[in-house]
Amino acid sequence: VYDVAVFTLFLFQMVFMDTTATIPTGAMAERWKYSSFFIYGLAVGSIIYPIYGNWVWGGGWLATLGSNFGLGHGHLDYAGSSVVHLTGGVLAFVGAKMLGPRLGKFNKDGSANAIPGHNIPLGILGSFVLAFCWFAFNAGSSLAGGDLRIAVAAVNTMIASATGALAATLYMWLFKTKKPDPTMMCNGLLAGLVAITAPCAFVGVESAALIGLIAGILVIEVTFFVEGKLKIDDPVGAIAVHGANGAFGCLALGLFADGTYGDGLNGVAGNVNGLFYGDAGQFFAEFIGVATNLIYVGLIGWVVFKIIDKTVGNRVPADAELRGLDIPEMGVDGYSGIKMDKNIDTPLSR
Repeated sequence: VYDVAVFTLFLFQMVFMDTTATIPTGAMAERWKYSSFFIYGLAVGSIIYPIYGNWVWGGGWLATLGSNFGLGHGHLDYAGSSVVHLTGGVLAFVGAKMLGPRLGKFNKDGSANAIPGHNIPLGILGSFVLAFCWFAFNAGSSLAGGDLRIAVAAVNTMIASATGALAATLYMWLFKTKKPDPTMMCNGLLAGLVAITAPCAFVGVESAALIGLIAGILVIEVTFFVEGKLKIDDPVGAIAVHGANGAFGCLALGLFADGTYGDGLNGVAGNVNGLFYGDAGQFFAEFIGVATNLIYVGLIGWVVFKIIDKTVGNRVPADAELRGLDIPEMGVDGYSGIKMDKNIDTPLSR
């Protein structure tokens, strides 16, 4: 394995795995033990991500749905809508459900209380950093500098992020809160990026714009559903951004792939066509890949979190949660001189 191609692929996949592993931190924020995250991360890196990733990108059974069963080119995922984002979103769902909501998030009647973010401008800056890095995430997945399809992937990435942000902004402004919520604007931007990650090289710019628009609305509806109906506390909307739109991104490939790219992928001759361009088999291959992820990652993730819960525990004590996790979990103040103790003695319902 002392080979430059192996080293390149290893580093590339390590970073993708790291993205997958850190997605649940947003959904489980403010109450998750670092020791639990440490052990969970080892499980993701050694078991969960490599196995599903191999099924899709390593010539596994999902990749060969086309050559073995005639379903298009098999389950395709250009840059990780299912392998990275759906995997992380499913783990976020399982983990947040098992962990329970933050203290004070839900009232006894089931209604939710808003827990405002500490620093919205910093969150917006972080979203722009992610958007910038996504060009390496998507366009870099060509793994070949001579593949000029990299330009299509890059432009589609930009367009879907823009329409995702626009759709989320207008949807909140016109139909939800009557204000252009900047937090949902950011989540719409990220939702568009997640959704275009799988099909970015296979669709035209018009389809990329439509995918982003749908993603921007989908992320809002799923966010409200997860909190309002399922009573799962997801502080940053990771389940909606990565889980729902990771699934949608793969299905979008199966719908909108326009037959201009992909000849020979997964051992199947001819370019990739989605349902709207004449190949229903490609859509079914994408659907099977999404369903497999939900079942496999959901099941293994539940087992991992359950084992951790029975050994070191997943959740911090209530007093540590109320004071903040910096000192109890890490031993260092995140914000020296700023104390949050004034509400320590206030009874909060869970």
